[in-house]
Amino acid sequence: RACNPPVGNLATGRTPVTLTTCGQNSTELYCFYPDQNLLHQISHGCGQPRCTKCNANQPDNSHLPADMTDDFFANPISWWQSAQGVHREEIRLDFETEFYLTHVIVVFKSPRPAAMVLERSQDHGQTWRPYKYFSVNCTATFGLQDDLFEEGSMCTSRYSDAVPCTRGEVIYRALSPANKIEDPYSPEAQDLLKLTNLRLLLLKRQECPCHGLGLVEKPQRFAHYAIYDLIIRGSCFCNGHAEECELANRTGVVENMVHGKCVCRHNTAGDHCEKCAPLYNDQPWKPGDGKTGAPNECRKCRCHNHADSCHFDLSVWLASGKRSGGVCDNCKHNTEGHRCQRCKPGYYRDREKPMSSTEVCKPCTCQPMGSANSTFSRSWRCHPKTGFCYCKPGVAGPNCDRCLMGYWGFGENGCRPCDCARDCDQHTGNCFNGYDNERFFNIPIGGRIPDLVQTPANESEEEWKWNDHEQGFSALRHPEKCVCKEKVLGSVADFCQMKYAYVIKARILSAHDKGTHAEVVVKVKKVLKSSKVKIARSNRSIYPESWTNRGCTCPILNPGTDYLIAGQEDSRTSKLLVNMNSLVKPWKAYLGKQVSDILRTGCK
Repeated sequence: RACNPPVGNLATGRTPVTLTTCGQNSTELYCFYPDQNLLHQISHGCGQPRCTKCNANQPDNSHLPADMTDDFFANPISWWQSAQGVHREEIRLDFETEFYLTHVIVVFKSPRPAAMVLERSQDHGQTWRPYKYFSVNCTATFGLQDDLFEEGSMCTSRYSDAVPCTRGEVIYRALSPANKIEDPYSPEAQDLLKLTNLRLLLLKRQECPCHGLGLVEKPQRFAHYAIYDLIIRGSCFCNGHAEECELANRTGVVENMVHGKCVCRHNTAGDHCEKCAPLYNDQPWKPGDGKTGAPNECRKCRCHNHADSCHFDLSVWLASGKRSGGVCDNCKHNTEGHRCQRCKPGYYRDREKPMSSTEVCKPCTCQPMGSANSTFSRSWRCHPKTGFCYCKPGVAGPNCDRCLMGYWGFGENGCRPCDCARDCDQHTGNCFNGYDNERFFNIPIGGRIPDLVQTPANESEEEWKWNDHEQGFSALRHPEKCVCKEKVLGSVADFCQMKYAYVIKARILSAHDKGTHAEVVVKVKKVLKSSKVKIARSNRSIYPESWTNRGCTCPILNPGTDYLIAGQEDSRTSKLLVNMNSLVKPWKAYLGKQVSDILRTGCK
């Protein structure tokens, strides 16, 4: 089937390049409002600002570009910050090779920009094309319609509001309802998803609305961009011919880093499996078919073990009725031909050995004086199929080492006719009177020997069948390829401390990307615990909270599987929620009993 490498965070282990960083040349004083004030008290002002210093050369006071792409689990409050007063800032991530993009998530510490552009390059930064424009007013800033009103527009105002003033997200999905792609390896998909560089242009700052309420500090100390996390979800680009990738042109290994060199299958080769392996060019290379799942494997050339590589020849392919187009390179063991199926001039086929034998072609053993060196082709010394030599006039024998009956005087010019009614002595030319002379084996002289030139072996073609019934899938559309950190069922105290609002056994029916959130439809089979939201044994939706800020439906919920799910609820909207703190485990009877016992006796 067609293969798909797992999706991961392409930013992990790679450092972005920015135009500025705070405290590059000297210590800068900057001010900000604490996150909790901005997140919870926006209607009452920002609260008291905090001011501190930034110096790129002091580890405790630095906010470097690498802080955007570090592990957001291990370092949740690290961030990059620009120099003060800049309006135009650029954040660029350069990849060592081509990758496939699925989506981008930027989590800002400062208010999100009033205008910005997300761009990609497919030629290592030589040219750039926009993925998406972001603006509070698309028409005024970029002359484009807002996709809130015109679906498929290149611009959106969805992620340009100043509120929330911190931890505001900007999200771009390469595969959206407007960009429907059936085959992820088609030229159209590659044009959209493939990239070597990603660039974020921040074009216009905006202040938090509460800054005007009793501002004490100097305004310029708040004038900067700051980003907590830059998450770029994607995979290595392998044309449907690999499921894993390894290090490419770099040193040092970072955990969970997405590498760019494909470990190719289906007899393909190259960093991106973009060509057939050296001995597998019997038909044109094709990418795997992500729609039907057809692997489109490369087919081995029939070189009879006499070549290490072959190349595809279009004229040979068309002449064969598009059945075989491989031409073997540098045939060994004294063979030649498109398939190394003939012996070279000066050699003949040993019929007692298989065609794949290294000794199938034996050298011609012709008597130099008796064999002709100017036959139909000067290079032919003996017949390539029989090994019989081509003799001078009057000479006979498989090796041209004696005179024909009726000839004598074996020498440089062949043999001369006997001057007799019958045969004569081959050495003296004296006539014989009887008929008891030895009869020599001979081949005809003159005329055209059949199959002398261009004698292709009559070899049957192998039949090739494709498994069209196999259905493949695209990793770009399947969340099970995501890597999620699962919560484990620990001690009774740990379980009770989570204060789960509900505990159910449910079968996952389907999952849907709603753009701003995910919705998973489940069939509730058993209710072990419920709180304010009433839960019936029927179909209902649950909502993964981690959809937007992780780029995956974490925790993992695979359709068709029964799970034990323990999570929180939103009583205002009657929604059941799951997130990274939820307990999600494939259902096992003993697990259900264990949790039931804990709920009944442990959590008091």
